[in-house]
Amino acid sequence: MISRRGICICLFGFSLLCVFAQQNGPAGQFGPTASVPPDSAHRRIALDVVVTDKSGKPVPGLQQQDFTLLDNKQPQKIVSFHAVEGGSSTTDPPVEAILLVDEANASVINLATEREQIAKFLRQDNGKLPRPVSMAYLTDSGISIGKASSQDGNALITDLNQKEPALHTITRSQGFYGAADRQQLSLNALKQLLNYETARPGRKLVIWISPGWPLLTGPDVELTPKNQQWVFNTIVGLSDGLRQARITLYQIDPLGMADAGEWRTSYYEEFVKGVKNANQVQIGNLALQVLAVQTGGRALNSSNDVAGEIARCATDADAFYVLTFDGLAGDGPNEYHALEVKIGKPGLTVRTRSGYYAQPEPAPAH
Repeated sequence: MISRRGICICLFGFSLLCVFAQQNGPAGQFGPTASVPPDSAHRRIALDVVVTDKSGKPVPGLQQQDFTLLDNKQPQKIVSFHAVEGGSSTTDPPVEAILLVDEANASVINLATEREQIAKFLRQDNGKLPRPVSMAYLTDSGISIGKASSQDGNALITDLNQKEPALHTITRSQGFYGAADRQQLSLNALKQLLNYETARPGRKLVIWISPGWPLLTGPDVELTPKNQQWVFNTIVGLSDGLRQARITLYQIDPLGMADAGEWRTSYYEEFVKGVKNANQVQIGNLALQVLAVQTGGRALNSSNDVAGEIARCATDADAFYVLTFDGLAGDGPNEYHALEVKIGKPGLTVRTRSGYYAQPEPAPAH
């Protein structure tokens, strides 16, 4: 017997995935990644790699020979390598930080604190920011993306103050249905952001200031095989989209110490491991925190110093390394490959994308 809540979640999963179906066409397609042929030229993958010391500071000055790249635990040749210091290099545009103010998933009280902390970050050094920053806003009516970046923090504060918080039309009093609507809204917003950023060159740090959208995962949750396949296709599409847009995603929980130690702050960790097939999926695999960690970013919570957490994320642009390699062809469509980058020096930590989905070689032309 499936509980009423379980039935509701099944219906929600079907509704959510139908939205993606209408927007993206046949199964397996997702935005800009759908038409890319899987030949060797298009299988080249660029990884933005951050190496930090024990204090969490990015480490500059490393060489290609210091790195080992593993694809499904097998060493792969690094085709090209270059270091980026100070947020720019001779081959890359300056790294841009995108601060996403999530009003849809925050309460009115938390939103006020969130905006104050963002302004505090932008005000540092009298508003002289070390790298370009742009703003994005998610409300119950959807996402709005700033068209221009700036290193003038004071100008960005003015923009922030002019964007008055919108009224909530999706409320927690709506229970499960409201939670389902917020998750659908958030995932659609992420897809819009990917489509916009894919056309823009360079690396982007998307710092999503939010407690995250509802995971909608638990013992009462049951998805049909069709729902599972759509969730899996959505996971593949988001993975490909984030990689091709060169987005490293970060989640900062504005609730701070208010929910420190609660299960919600760590529950997402059960879903971080890469999903290999549709039979393994749960809606929790689409959590904001999960997607952030899988891009090589961070999921940060239990700190009232949100401005400091934003600064910590932004320092990932101070020094990092771009490694390219040729991804392997898959034995079938959407074959998951786990990635690992190791560093040949003790006491250092490496963060980069945790995997990619390989496609089979195209059939020979007749």
